[in-house]
Formats: sequence, C-alpha cells, structure tokens
Amino acid sequence: MKTAIGLVALTAAFSFGAPIPKIQQLPFGEADGKPVSLYLLKNAAGMEVTITNYGGTVTSIKVPDRNKTFGNVVLGFDNVAPYQATTSYFGALIGRYGNRIGKGQFQLDGKVYQIATNENGNTLHGGTTGFNKRIWDAKDVSTPKAPALELHYLSPDGEMGFPGNLDVTVRYTLNAKNGLEIEYNATTDKATVLNLTNHTYFNLAGAGSETVLKQRLTIRADHYTPIDNGLIPTGVVQSVEGTPFDFRRGNVIGSRINEDNDQLKLGKGYDHNFVLNEPGNLKEWAVKVEDPGSGRVLEVYTDQPGVQFYTGNFLDGSAQGVGGAFKYRSAICLETQHYPDSPNHPNFPSVVLRPGETYHSVTIYRFSTEE
Repeated sequence: MKTAIGLVALTAAFSFGAPIPKIQQLPFGEADGKPVSLYLLKNAAGMEVTITNYGGTVTSIKVPDRNKTFGNVVLGFDNVAPYQATTSYFGALIGRYGNRIGKGQFQLDGKVYQIATNENGNTLHGGTTGFNKRIWDAKDVSTPKAPALELHYLSPDGEMGFPGNLDVTVRYTLNAKNGLEIEYNATTDKATVLNLTNHTYFNLAGAGSETVLKQRLTIRADHYTPIDNGLIPTGVVQSVEGTPFDFRRGNVIGSRINEDNDQLKLGKGYDHNFVLNEPGNLKEWAVKVEDPGSGRVLEVYTDQPGVQFYTGNFLDGSAQGVGGAFKYRSAICLETQHYPDSPNHPNFPSVVLRPGETYHSVTIYRFSTEE
C-alpha cells in the first residue's frame, strides 16, 4: 500500500466527474505498524475538510475567499510521518487534558495523581503520548444533510497517569453553512478529569502565508486568566479592561502583541485562556477572525467556558508543510476549553467526570466571506 498521499493527488482523485461520496477514504501512511487513513468531507457549497484518524487530526480546510477562490486555511501535512514527529499538535484532537496541568499533579477525592510531564515539569495536552498520537477507530456517520466522520478511542485506566477507563467519541460534521462541527462525548468507569479540544492552526490568508498579525480578532470575553513563568494560570480571573487582552470590540492581532506587558512577555505573545462571557451559548459566536486581504471570516461557536488564544509563538519555520514553511506567528489557535490547570483551582469551573455522567461538548468553526 502507498505510505502517503499528497493533497494535490487527493484533489485530482475527485476530478473525473463521478459523483462524490459523502466521505472518501484514502491511505495516509503507517504509524505504529498500522495503516492510517485520510478522510475527505465535502459539502454542496464546495468546502472541503480532510481529517486523519491519526490523532483525529484536521489536515486541511479549503474555503473560498471573496473572489470565490478556494484555499487551504489551516497548517498541515500531506502524510502521517510529520504528525508523528511534531510536538506542535498541528490540527490534533487533544486529551485527556487540553492545555496545562501544573507539575503534572492534581488531587481528586482525596487522592493525589501524578501524570506524565512533558513541558518544563508540567503536563501539556495530555502528556508525553496524548490523544494526538493515538490511532482512532473511524466510521462514516453521514446523513442526507451532511457528511460526518465519527472517531472512537478507549483510553485505558492509568494511561499517562489519568484514572478511569475513558470511552471517547468525537464526531466531525461539515454542515451546509460552511461550519465544521466538532462534538465530543465521553464516559468513564472511575472519577477522572477531562478537558477535550482541537488544536488546529488557522491562517485565513492561506496556509504558508508569512503572518497572521494583520488579521482582526474579536473575543467576547471580559476576563482572562493570567499565567506564571511556567505558563500555568495563577488562579486569578482578571479583567481585560485597559490591557492588550481586550479584544471585545475587535483589534488587529499584531497591534499590541509586542507591548511592554509582563503577561505578553511570559507567553512570548498571546498564549492565554479567555473567559467567555456566555458559556454554553451556541447561538452566538464567541470569537471572530477577519482577514482583510482575502475577505475570509471565521466565527467560533462553543459551549465551553474558555478559549485559548495562541499566536504561534513557537513556530520557527522548521516545519515544512502544505503551503510551505510554518513560520513564526504565521497562524493562530483558538482552542475551546475549560481553563488550564482547573483541577488545582477550585474557583475554576469543574473538569471532574464521574461514572454515570457523560461529558458532552460542541464547538463549531464557521467560515464565510465579506466584501
């Protein structure tokens, strides 16, 4: 079997005039001695999303600009090998715990758990081998209204130090309004902590563009959670008023990123959790990104209480993907989530999942254009 398939070849595979199935499955390489697949979802408007079952990773999203020219707006690779090598979580499903847990420790029901650490003595995105490095079972669950891909993974009790056998299902649906819906569900047989998210890097000007700093961002958040020098929240919930973290009325991303601000220095730019004003409200967008050059617009809808806004501060051009080198601050992440290090801050919303309960969350990334 072929070990890789490029996105150029993928596009060609669907250009012979035959009816396109809801989801097309293609080889994407091998990982851990097992075949990995790539899945193409396409809606009637022509929007295309490709997802691999390695890490549940979004590898590309093709949407039109104001001139109806389609382009890929996320950072990704055309085979599985770079995803195995990278530590930047390009497009991946993140778990068991999205973002950071200080010192890799938390206490639950009187017991202290030590989980795998992988960033300066802290746990980042689930530990040394998180959900982004697992091969998920995949199933086409499309309906007459929309193509949909369901991914399933059973995380065994003790994996990366987390308690409980965790049964996780994530469904990607491409709706008719150019929205990529991500629905997360999970159950456990033992009390545990859980915080699932997606780590796609967006650049509405197109993957491989030099910078994302000229794009405009609006976040409906009156507060954010400041960090310490380990990028762990201090536990304070602070107003954005009068700070470079005030995006409530919309600001160009790069307009204040280099200000003399302690929090920006600690994050080497923006790498912070924003406390959304209306958690649970899926009827109104929580975050909006606008690219004046292409006219593309991204709206993020979520029922989560927070979103991590990250400006690609650790990208350095060494990763070569679809569109070219992924350079410093050439994309942003908008990770819908519970707050980082929540298990260690009782004042933060709870991330505890117990037997008999179901973890359920929905996030929608919706694309459009403006003149």
